[in-house]
Amino acid sequence: MRAEPGAEQVGGPDAEHVNGSTAAKSRRFPSVTRDTARPEGSGRAVPGAVSTPARQWPMLSVLAATAVGLLITALGQAKIGCLVIGVALIAASVLRRVLPSVGMLAVRSRFTDMITYGLLGVAITLLALVMAPRPWLDLPFVEGAVRFTVR
Repeated sequence: MRAEPGAEQVGGPDAEHVNGSTAAKSRRFPSVTRDTARPEGSGRAVPGAVSTPARQWPMLSVLAATAVGLLITALGQAKIGCLVIGVALIAASVLRRVLPSVGMLAVRSRFTDMITYGLLGVAITLLALVMAPRPWLDLPFVEGAVRFTVR
């Protein structure tokens, strides 16, 4: 007797012996879920006995610094605010390199995260330093690139 496609079979060649009973191997998800999967980054920074904010301190510190930079920018100090945001991203790159586990700050591979955070941080910091009026740093190629793209 042939089983219909998608139907589970009990016994037969795909069955295995478990505690004296026969259970079918199936690739289907169970119809009743018994547990919830843990979030991917939840236990990486600190052991599980500590609360979630304490385990995620690297990500929370970078987010807090970025929020402070956005607040400073909104209050009218755009140059300083952008500088704080750039430094926060550079700090994220350093944290990703130095710490063995950083919680949800780890999005991709370590190398990719370091390069991404670092390049974005350096770019934002450089743009903040050459921001008009009265730039703190004189880099002609950056000014030319900004004038070419903004016009």
